[in-house]
Amino acid sequence: MKKVVLSIALVAFVGLSFTSCRETESKTEEAVETVEKETEGALEKIGKSVDNAVNETKEAGKAVEDAVDDIDNN
Repeated sequence: MKKVVLSIALVAFVGLSFTSCRETESKTEEAVETVEKETEGALEKIGKSVDNAVNETKEAGKAVEDAVDDIDNN
């Protein structure tokens, strides 16, 4: 009797664990697809923002150099 109950419990546990893994895997795939769609354009926007910041920093650096040169010339 004890072996039968333990065997049934083991079979039920194994059956439920495999079902749970399949559902989790499909949910994980859906979540990954959603994140990919949402971040698709974001990386490009971030890259452009970084490029703009670099260009502005270069321009500011040139302005500072010009100002220093003007001070040296006076």
